[in-house]
Amino acid sequence: MIETTDYAIFDAGDVQLTSGQVFRSMKLAYKTYGRLNAARDNVIVYPTSFSAQHVDTEWLIGPDGVLDPERYFIVIPNLFGNGLSSSPSNSPDVLSDGRYPLVSYHDAIAVQHRLLVEHLQVKQIALVYGWSMGGMQAYHWAALHPDMVERVAVVCGSARCAPFNRVFLEGVKAALQADPAFQNGRFVTQPTAGMRAMGRVYAGWALSHAFYREEAWRGLGFDALEDFLTRSWDGAFARRAGDDLLAQIATWQNGDVSACARFDGDLSKALAAITARVLLMPGATDSYFQPSDNASEMPLLVNARSAELSPIPSIYGHRAGNPIHIPADRAFLRDKIQKLLAM
Repeated sequence: MIETTDYAIFDAGDVQLTSGQVFRSMKLAYKTYGRLNAARDNVIVYPTSFSAQHVDTEWLIGPDGVLDPERYFIVIPNLFGNGLSSSPSNSPDVLSDGRYPLVSYHDAIAVQHRLLVEHLQVKQIALVYGWSMGGMQAYHWAALHPDMVERVAVVCGSARCAPFNRVFLEGVKAALQADPAFQNGRFVTQPTAGMRAMGRVYAGWALSHAFYREEAWRGLGFDALEDFLTRSWDGAFARRAGDDLLAQIATWQNGDVSACARFDGDLSKALAAITARVLLMPGATDSYFQPSDNASEMPLLVNARSAELSPIPSIYGHRAGNPIHIPADRAFLRDKIQKLLAM
């Protein structure tokens, strides 16, 4: 264990990935909030989303927040590829050919499980809560460890990456890779132009038609649309290494809870393995994690103790699930999670 002032590192050693490749000295960065109770079962696991590090998502944690650290022991595991956990930017020699491998959600949850069981000695998980890529991880947790997970909240996420979602990501990836710094499958320098292009592409997908029609960006403190795009999106991903973003896009595009030997690609079998209480909260106007994906999953949750589909009634698209500056959406999430935890 390597303790730092802000987060800790769980060294998982050499890990065999679902691809069969071995990732040498795989490291999981994480941070905890609150205290573990005597029964070691007041645990909330809160995985990170695309490009996010724990500091980007911890705004949701607080006595008056969605997740209460005074009652629960909250663990944020940083998803591989985010620059803190093992990523292309900090693990250049994980394979003999120097190429960064595909790290699946199954790989991520396997290491997270080891962190909780081996190091933190957690017995039960009261809730796995995740937004976007975090929501996909929450689904994996529930299917792979049904004996351990009591509740799961999937916010703007799905059990697998839909074809339409994959195509959206192809556009994001193409914008990034169009930068001249992308050579022979990797970036030789930070792709400044590619990052800006990626941000502009993302801006049209992350928020809804109604958001722009109603000029809701004015409520976020912007005087003009170009000002919103420039200050919110041109540099939105510049804080991350280009290769790290590509690694997480690969994880996202290949996300499928059934893509393992246990379920053999059978989504019905994978979702039938879930016994937790399930709360699915898509954004009502989300363009790429569309509510219809969750609606199609509901009939497959045949063994869940309960299953609720409750779209977030918001014009903020995908961002409704991460409403840092959207009080109404934040209140909706808090109310739903409080009710779920009371069950």
